[in-house]
Amino acid sequence: MKILVTGFDPFDGADTNPSYEAVKNLPDTIAGYDIVKAEIPTVFRKSKEVLRDLMLSDDFRFILAVGLAGGRSEMCVERVALNIDDARIADNENNQPIDEMIEQEGPAAYFSNMPVKKMVQAMDDAGIPARLSNTAGTFVCNHVFYQLGNLVDTEFPAAKFGFIHVPFSEDQVENKNRMPAMPPGDITRGLHAAVEAMVEEGDDLNSPFGEIH
Repeated sequence: MKILVTGFDPFDGADTNPSYEAVKNLPDTIAGYDIVKAEIPTVFRKSKEVLRDLMLSDDFRFILAVGLAGGRSEMCVERVALNIDDARIADNENNQPIDEMIEQEGPAAYFSNMPVKKMVQAMDDAGIPARLSNTAGTFVCNHVFYQLGNLVDTEFPAAKFGFIHVPFSEDQVENKNRMPAMPPGDITRGLHAAVEAMVEEGDDLNSPFGEIH
């Protein structure tokens, strides 16, 4: 049994991306599942091609994508991906779609079919700040999350898919005054706890994790 966990390559002039750095440091086996780790490009469209090739390469029961949300102070398990690209900055191949649908024939949104509340609770229980998020942004992270939903919807119906945003790692923000950050080891520990929760049998938590604004 295998789980695919992906992180992104560096973007916007950064030397590293804590999403993939954390993924690389996950153990090779979690809860009896082999963990396959991969880096995907911070590039609209191409990222889906890479993801699809990875998903075709083996039989993955779970696919978890991980991305950076600089400025957030906690691990964010994303609930929903929107069918929209609206890039404030260009991606790594200078693409900058504005107000474009990701899939013209796709639904307005895809919801993760993972136990997102269990995953948040597991990270919190491990002492890692975490919350359930209802926006994955409109950059490549949301694009990948939506494309994962589309791939599961159209080609890989047995798979579970989800997305987690991570904060800056502390080594990235030494010269960025007051920017929220997290120790790299804590980011990896949070991902580890989330993976353990997402493979558990049973329904998601029936508890209020929503927001009031």
